Amino acid sequence: MASIPPKLKTAVISNERLQNLKNTFETKYGESPLFYVCAPGRVNLIEYPRSGLQEQFRDNYTGQHKSSVQEKLGGARLSGMSCVVDGTIPPSSGLSSSSALVCCAGLVTMEANQKSLSKVALAEICTKSERYIGTEGGGMDQSISFLAERGTAKLIEFQPLRATDVKLPDGAVFVISNCCVEMNKAASSHFNIRVAECRIATKMLAQARGLDSSRLLKLVQVQTELEASLEEMLALVDEVLHPEPYSREEICKKLGVTAEQFTSELLSANTQHVTHFKLHQRAKHVYGEASRVQAFKSACDSEPAQCVRLLGDLMNQSHASCRDLYECSCPELDTLVDTCLRSGAVGSRLTGAGWGGCAVSMVPVEKVEAFLRTVSEAFYLHDPRRAAMEKQSLFVSKPGGGAAVFLTE
Repeated sequence: MASIPPKLKTAVISNERLQNLKNTFETKYGESPLFYVCAPGRVNLIEYPRSGLQEQFRDNYTGQHKSSVQEKLGGARLSGMSCVVDGTIPPSSGLSSSSALVCCAGLVTMEANQKSLSKVALAEICTKSERYIGTEGGGMDQSISFLAERGTAKLIEFQPLRATDVKLPDGAVFVISNCCVEMNKAASSHFNIRVAECRIATKMLAQARGLDSSRLLKLVQVQTELEASLEEMLALVDEVLHPEPYSREEICKKLGVTAEQFTSELLSANTQHVTHFKLHQRAKHVYGEASRVQAFKSACDSEPAQCVRLLGDLMNQSHASCRDLYECSCPELDTLVDTCLRSGAVGSRLTGAGWGGCAVSMVPVEKVEAFLRTVSEAFYLHDPRRAAMEKQSLFVSKPGGGAAVFLTE
């Protein structure tokens, strides 16, 4: 895999979308664009929760990128630019439309200033830029937007950032379906509350095992320090954390911190109002999901008998955990997942941050047409709003390439 985003020659006249962009640009600015940039969204087939084992909305993204790129390039003076933006990823659908925009902005800034950075460096800049709007996200979405390759899924890992090819089994495809409930992470606190709960659970588990909890912020760090397996971490969660929600007072007493330290060190600006925290459930989900990710990749690598069924079962377990332990689903999304399973999918789960957006379903190839028809009839056509959105809400997805620059021939 090339280390920097590709620059591809293209005939604009043969690409309707680029031609429309060119026409709009010329109308607005009175000259032709010098180049075009695209960046994809992403679909999580199964994932480590971002607030635990790894670690958006559009306001001033490009300006923030300029600042971040300047910092990365040692304060170099950067040129301004004229841009036109177009997108086909449904917003607030769990498919990372915001991260795709951020990655485009970063790559545009580099190309406009004739600078070059690696895909990994760009992903890190884009991750940092998105945090300025207050969402404590990680780097998975930006990383896959740059590191994706056509024809293969990717296992994204961090510290250091790396992407490993994962060959998906023959005989099944992945279908995306949108429940048509939008959740803007930047305008709500759901996402950051989960981050805070995982951060607090990290410190509780670390303290219970005599670790220096002051320097640990993520659940994976506790596992690394203890050199423990995921099964051992799940047992530790059951041993140390009780299922009942923790109050602020109980957490402060357990960790030996003041109320002021608790709010300033463990909570973000938009989670200051939270009074109770479900630490057991969140940690249980994070370590359990990590185990499922490992099992998913192992099955893809070894292709055992009934591989498709095994992967589907892992996806179903994942959604149940997202729904019941991490509580990041919603009634409409649960209904859609159930509809997909009844319509022929072997596995179905929410994709993205949750609280709305899309489900991803694994469907045997021979059942795809019937699946699409049945889901359309059962979930979309009886609801006027969903019916109007169906064309961009129900489709087959295949692994595609990452962010790229297009130059005219």
